[in-house]
Amino acid sequence: MTELDTTQERTPSTPPAWEYADAPESKDIVTLQDRYGLFIGGEFVEPKSGRYMATIDPSTEEVLAEVPEAGAEDVDLAVTAARDAFDSHWRDLPGRERAKYLYRIARALQERAREFAVLESMNGGKPIKESRDIDLPLAAAHFFYYAGWADKLDYAFPGRTAKPIGVAGQVIPWNFPMLMAAWKLAPALATGNTTVLKPAETTPLTALLLAEVIQAAELPPGAVNVITGAGETGAALVAADVDKVAFTGSTEVGKAIRRTVAGTNKRLTLELGGKAANIVFEDAPLDQAVEGVVNGIFFNQGHVCCAGSRLLVQEPIFDALLEKLKARLQTLRVGDPLDKNTDIGAINSRAQLTRIEELVASGVEEGAEMYQPVCDLPERGFWFRPTLFTGVSQSHRIAREEIFGPVLSILTFRTPEEAVEKANNTPYGLSAGVWTEKGSRILWMAERLQAGVVWANTFNRFDPSSPFGGYKESGFGREGGLHGLAPYVELTPRNGAS
Repeated sequence: MTELDTTQERTPSTPPAWEYADAPESKDIVTLQDRYGLFIGGEFVEPKSGRYMATIDPSTEEVLAEVPEAGAEDVDLAVTAARDAFDSHWRDLPGRERAKYLYRIARALQERAREFAVLESMNGGKPIKESRDIDLPLAAAHFFYYAGWADKLDYAFPGRTAKPIGVAGQVIPWNFPMLMAAWKLAPALATGNTTVLKPAETTPLTALLLAEVIQAAELPPGAVNVITGAGETGAALVAADVDKVAFTGSTEVGKAIRRTVAGTNKRLTLELGGKAANIVFEDAPLDQAVEGVVNGIFFNQGHVCCAGSRLLVQEPIFDALLEKLKARLQTLRVGDPLDKNTDIGAINSRAQLTRIEELVASGVEEGAEMYQPVCDLPERGFWFRPTLFTGVSQSHRIAREEIFGPVLSILTFRTPEEAVEKANNTPYGLSAGVWTEKGSRILWMAERLQAGVVWANTFNRFDPSSPFGGYKESGFGREGGLHGLAPYVELTPRNGAS
């Protein structure tokens, strides 16, 4: 055999492409009712409005169940039940006793985590590995964390006495139904308040399952009430006789809520939209940064208020990072949310899909260059391929408006000062990310970025002990950590304290 022949014989052939076998999570663990009731006063009751609406699986458009559409009378009944529970029992219950109830809820969430995770993915469209590994563990962790604070409020606010403020009306979004419920309920209950929780109209089922857990935990009737419905129900709750309003959702709705409560004595916290900048410097480890960029924008289909939807790349590494990013997008699996291999699930609703499609079309019309990996989408349901744009200017709509979908706009910068200027050129101020090996640069950037949260060499990291929130049009107030207790208490100086 000639030398040439030997060389040819040793040349490895192209390895076959990896094929994933389907790994679906079973739905059998979830028991759905054909029709649900409102959870008011510790019981599930039929709505006085007599109206119901269908809730669907966005990956198949299959109707999962009917849920009530609470009217003004239903809202008033829920607020009255919460007020009665506050006045008669909950506010005077010692902190250590309130903590016991929160611990019960936390343990029940852990014990039924798989059931909750499957239902969360069925009703919301997010991949099961995210519901299972992130949403449910964090939701349970928040109840555990605030249970620990319930009997330690004197230490939380030294020199001051913390008293509950009353009834909290809490309106949560559809992107993280269970986690947002935990963010709202746990600190309110720990500090002695009672609540009326209104989940989003497209994702009400895990909130109603949580109501079953609360009922089984034997909380005093009315301490937590869950009412379902669309925007009119939420507006009625905001206008009702509540002492505190907590809202997570769009900036547009947040502005309307602020107008409604203006001139009243109601407390208000708002966690609204974002257009976060993920900033990659030339000294950043590119492979690690690419994973952070993918996590920052494609986690939960981009349905994240703090998503890193604007990528700012230092010019010397732009080509190298873009090549790696495009290669990484080719590996993302879009499909069945209950398949454990799925990276990007279904868009939450047809309305949201239409919004994403409209903004992406505007990016193309305005001259940006679009890239989407080749992938087959299911025939039914609401789907959108992971998308990135290059050639984006700050005047493009895709660089200014919150898309709330799996769409990344890439811009470049030369100096840290330019990066800060571009990152802050937005009406939002919720989050940002910085990728660099220089600790001094991280601190310099964090000091100048107008964002409530700045991640360094990571993105989308949450912990119950860490406060989260923004400013400018991203809202005000903090949830999580010691800071998350403050919106739910009235502080007065303790004897001898000034």
